[in-house]
Amino acid sequence: MANNIKAQQDILEKLNIYALNPMQEQALAVIEETTNTILLSPTGTGKTLAFLLPLLRCLDPECTEVQAVIIVPSRELAIQIETVIRNMGSGYKANAIYGGRAISKDKIELKHTPAILIGTPGRLADHLEQGRFTTKFVKTLVIDEFDVSIEVGAGGELKSIMGYLPHISKRILTSATQGTEIPSYLKMAKAEILNFLKNRPSSQLMVKTVLSPSKNKHNTVIDLLNHVGNDPGIIFCNQKERIEDLSRFLEKKGIAHTCFYAGMEQRDRERALIKLRNGSVSILIASDLASRGIDIPEMKYIIHYEIPSGIQEYTHRNGRTARVNSKGTAYLIKGAQEVFPDFVGQPKVQMLSKNETRKPEFWTTLFISGGRKDKISKGDIAGLFFKQGGINKDQLGVIELKQDCAFVGVPVSIASTLVDKLNNTRLKKKKVRVTVL
Repeated sequence: MANNIKAQQDILEKLNIYALNPMQEQALAVIEETTNTILLSPTGTGKTLAFLLPLLRCLDPECTEVQAVIIVPSRELAIQIETVIRNMGSGYKANAIYGGRAISKDKIELKHTPAILIGTPGRLADHLEQGRFTTKFVKTLVIDEFDVSIEVGAGGELKSIMGYLPHISKRILTSATQGTEIPSYLKMAKAEILNFLKNRPSSQLMVKTVLSPSKNKHNTVIDLLNHVGNDPGIIFCNQKERIEDLSRFLEKKGIAHTCFYAGMEQRDRERALIKLRNGSVSILIASDLASRGIDIPEMKYIIHYEIPSGIQEYTHRNGRTARVNSKGTAYLIKGAQEVFPDFVGQPKVQMLSKNETRKPEFWTTLFISGGRKDKISKGDIAGLFFKQGGINKDQLGVIELKQDCAFVGVPVSIASTLVDKLNNTRLKKKKVRVTVL
């Protein structure tokens, strides 16, 4: 099952982490000694590492079956945790299973049994019902973002999953919010609660209203984007139709952006986040799906194109900026005759500068048709771009390596030249296609 099992210090050094924060240290100590733990801590404080380190200590390197199950509310979070475990280089195999991709891919992963299985409630329940892996040795259960996971699994999937896991001896629930009622079937009685939300630093979030002269807010969005410049941010809308409509408008105006919402194909959702992470675009137009549980960098601002129906969604959207010790701004666009709900309060009105500060995007993303399964590493890709592409280190952006492909950030000015030089070349033993994403 596992080989070359790494010590915790080796794992941290591989992640370029040389000291755990106080929350992680306390969580590690408590989770190791406690049957049931609830960890409450703000977004961006390192909860994933806080539960993964003690989880790894619970695993038996001689066991060849699944030993730990991590339940998550979204596909993106499943992929994110799988990536973190892989980057830890612990020696234990981990795989993510989730809806939105062919179930045949899951079956292939499960044939090479992982020690840690990460899954969304619906897809995990399906595999359990079909008996596609043995549960006898599953002793550790993590429910990440449990408030959302409980909501996602409210159709009965979560309760069904618990019925298939009778040998659990350690349960860990994590969340960035508190107040969610925990169902009795999760068996979290007498849980040790680690609440770091009460120690949350004072928010550096500024909330401002931007007035739109009409009900249609599209032109006001343009004015606001010119005001904030090229800083990365998210524009939140309530429905996919609004996202698509605003996207078409920004495209006509020549403003680079990408979109993220539930109706998109999983591949397109992943690529949207890749572009945002590597700086190819600085604007994401999204539904509340992007308000938590996805791996994106710190946002300098968020824009409420529309106000959500509830305060919880509003709070989570705002939580995408001014995280931990950083500053950020939430802009609320108010249409003509629009009335905001009471939970918004009365934010100060922001007057927009007429001076355009926004500049053209300077980076784009290249797609490479080879990945980890082809024994390709990030070093191999960098070498290809340096040697055959003839670029320097400053011209090579973020490399994201997937199972069957890779993505590389490069300056727009040299993208076409790189495609001409590198398309249909050999990377390791594979002939790869290189195209602009």
